Amino acid sequence: MSTAYLNGVFLPLDQAHVSVMDRGFLFGDGVYEVIPVYGGKLFRLGPHLRRLQNSLDAVRIGNPLAGKDWESMLARLVASNEGRDQTVYLQVTRGVAPRRDHAFPVDSRPTVFAMCTPCLVSRDIDNEPGISAITLADIRWQHCNIKAITLLPNILLRQQAIDADTAEAILIKDGYAIEGAASNIFIVRKDALKTPPNSAALLPGVTRDLILELAKTNGIPWREADITVEELAGADEIWLTSSTREISPVIRLDDRPVGNGKPGPLWNRMIRLYQNYKEAVRQGMAA
Repeated sequence: MSTAYLNGVFLPLDQAHVSVMDRGFLFGDGVYEVIPVYGGKLFRLGPHLRRLQNSLDAVRIGNPLAGKDWESMLARLVASNEGRDQTVYLQVTRGVAPRRDHAFPVDSRPTVFAMCTPCLVSRDIDNEPGISAITLADIRWQHCNIKAITLLPNILLRQQAIDADTAEAILIKDGYAIEGAASNIFIVRKDALKTPPNSAALLPGVTRDLILELAKTNGIPWREADITVEELAGADEIWLTSSTREISPVIRLDDRPVGNGKPGPLWNRMIRLYQNYKEAVRQGMAA
């Protein structure tokens, strides 16, 4: 049984319980992060904790732990669970209140929960099959930059994609491709990368930002700009990115091939740069 963390205590996951009066349970009133672990080392921890702080600030929950306390708690959690490659899920809710009321409770203490699961990403780059996706209207709220636990619209959109025998839904709003239901989006046109700029319409992705860093370092042209549905349909390559997905090449969109229907040459280059960076993390040469 894996070890979890709940409100200052490390305990078996099946013994971690919260009150039914917790506002995360009653309202979805909380935020979360997902952090990969490679070689026992937390991947891009600083950016993940900064995004967590931004989400907490946006929903007006005080950060229950200082930065160093997050680092030490997460390091101990990782060490307590088996496997050199893991994924950490952490969640902070507004806590338990004496009664169900939409207004913020006056004296509640945030509930802090974290757990580890084995890392499932394992790919043969040379034989990458790619994924299929569909486009759907973006039905979510106006603060998608907050990594909130209220994910029902995302769940419904992702399930529509699964029901269509595809891996992901690319969300369209006002004629522009925004992001996936659980991923950021890149397109490639004429050997150059393009991704939508950060805004309240999408979640600022840690993996997304790393890809831009790698592109800049390795001389790959890129820019942040809105992607029209016409550009999406005519892209040479489409990528969907996240901490758990890493970089997935979309080979079919709305049942039509993307490019030649195979993972493209720029994806092949970027995924190798990404894997090299992961290996540097494992060796303690990057964070």
